[in-house]
Amino acid sequence: MSYVEMPGARVPIRMWTDPATVEEGALQQLRNVATLPWIKGLAVMPDVHYGKGATVGSVIAMRGAVCPAAVGVDIGCGMSAVKTSLTANDLPGDLSRLRSKIEEAIPVGRGMHDSPVEPGRFHGLATAGWDDFWGRFDGVAEAVKFRLERAGKQMGTLGGGNHYLELLFDDGGAVWITLHSGSRNIGKELAEYHIGVAQKLPHNQGLVDRDLAVFVADTPQMAAYRNDLFWAQEYAKYNRTLMMALLKDVVRKEFRKAKPVFEPEISCHHNYVAEERYEGVDLLVTRKGAIRAGSGEYGIIPGSMGTSSYIVKGLGNKKAFNSASHGAGRRMSRNAAKRRFTVRDLEAQTSGVECRKDSGVLDEIPGAYKNIDQVMGQQRDLVEVVAKLKQFVCVKG
Repeated sequence: MSYVEMPGARVPIRMWTDPATVEEGALQQLRNVATLPWIKGLAVMPDVHYGKGATVGSVIAMRGAVCPAAVGVDIGCGMSAVKTSLTANDLPGDLSRLRSKIEEAIPVGRGMHDSPVEPGRFHGLATAGWDDFWGRFDGVAEAVKFRLERAGKQMGTLGGGNHYLELLFDDGGAVWITLHSGSRNIGKELAEYHIGVAQKLPHNQGLVDRDLAVFVADTPQMAAYRNDLFWAQEYAKYNRTLMMALLKDVVRKEFRKAKPVFEPEISCHHNYVAEERYEGVDLLVTRKGAIRAGSGEYGIIPGSMGTSSYIVKGLGNKKAFNSASHGAGRRMSRNAAKRRFTVRDLEAQTSGVECRKDSGVLDEIPGAYKNIDQVMGQQRDLVEVVAKLKQFVCVKG
């Protein structure tokens, strides 16, 4: 489908989904965003759903301003994917050992490594800028400085919620590795600190929703936020890079006889800010639950722990600010999913997948998410499909 345009206070709301299928709370959030004095455009992806301040699945283009709550608290959250030379013939009959080895190598939930993972231990891993990156920690907000040790030990870890590591087949039978994670606790604490600062600024006192508080250009508060935001986005990218290296290590050891070869990594943020230019105007584009899908750019759009995921190539649709959805998107809250479904439902919906099947991940059940194939159908003018993947191992945080 192409987009549906709804009226907004300052800009139209372009929606790549049927507005009738979007919950009223999310629609109101979109109307609220469209009232911001600095807004220049708003594109809504088909995975849209209610979030804090701004909906998940929204692309907000502003001039001279940025809204930290519209980035989300998991700054730089995103996906990485790698195609391997392995096929189904290389797999053992029992996949539980493989899942256990992954869980041993990569801490999940609130876990961390006993000591920081040194990127130099991985042959060929791009480590340029690593020392400079950690050196710049001295310049982030004083409120999080005491988290340095924890940030070091959480680098290369998964986290919880909807974060995961997966092994999947494509339609040709090749095995892929994908993972989903962000800037861990340090990103969350930086986001919460800056959201608190923004909410106290005078220019934000008349907003319809205090969670839409912004920083404006040429102020010390904006300079401080941009510094910390871009540092956290870099942390998230390094975090995924290290996890992928650890995951490849496990695969090499478990499939030693097959001597797996790995293709170049595809990686994309889906909670972040980028400086981009549209119609001759420099804008700050915030993607919260959306990936960049510029012409020819590769991206990853996952479903859930029991459904398909997609490797895509962007079509460069300027009306969507070169964006696409970040996944299927939730169709119910975590609490609603826990009330609605049982562990038996989880077992049925993840049949054939080696993964956790207990009450601790019930809120991540596939039934709590929108239909990924329908979501993909709604954004045919945003991306083209390169590969359709189906998982056979899933490690949840």
